[in-house]
Amino acid sequence: MKLTLKIWRQNGANDKGKMQTYPIDGIEGDMSFLEMLDVLNEDLINKGETAVEFDHDCREGICGSCSLQINGEPHGPDRLVTTCQLHMRSFKDGDTIVIEPFRANAFPVIKDLIVDRSSFDRIQQAGGYVSVNTSGNTLDANAIPINKQDADDAFSAAACIGCGACVAACKNASAMLFTSAKVSQYALLPQGQVEAATRVENMVRQMDLEGFGNCTNTGACEIECPKGISLENIARMNREYLSASIKG
Repeated sequence: MKLTLKIWRQNGANDKGKMQTYPIDGIEGDMSFLEMLDVLNEDLINKGETAVEFDHDCREGICGSCSLQINGEPHGPDRLVTTCQLHMRSFKDGDTIVIEPFRANAFPVIKDLIVDRSSFDRIQQAGGYVSVNTSGNTLDANAIPINKQDADDAFSAAACIGCGACVAACKNASAMLFTSAKVSQYALLPQGQVEAATRVENMVRQMDLEGFGNCTNTGACEIECPKGISLENIARMNREYLSASIKG
């Protein structure tokens, strides 16, 4: 398979970037998208040119590192997959593929296709945890009866891998889907009730401080999310925030 790749190249957040075109040949349909980029980089290195920098870790759709905007879509044309799970059979011989980093003020470019998503870490640190007394009386989590639907919904919210596709898909660069997933996974469980009010207030405050936009219920985030995180989580977080505000 012969392809033309148009890739964003940028040395750093304060440098001016540009698109560069690379022809590539010998790509098999069973290759993953990142394997295709590996082939390109090997070719560039053999020519004495600088390899294209891109982020990855697990290559199994778990870590959320491989965040690429492919032909204008976060993680590419397939649904419920990350970039590393996208295979080249999704493209045709002769296609031109445009590859960019995720675009958001809160995700500054580190180099080429790698962006700094530590803003997500700071939102999580603001309240995405539970405090547990471990003075020898710790209960096994399985000993606490939890409604099956609540447990399932909490598990679905916890599936969020923090890749940032929701932000990249949103015209407002909103992080509401990510933040609401992290709030929901605790709000639905008894372990999360003690700190529920301070959690949602602190996480929303940090989200705003990081410079993310507001949610206008476009729904693009849910469509592009590789883990299928539901918009219901945003509604739940809004209810939690209103409740916390009333409690003062």
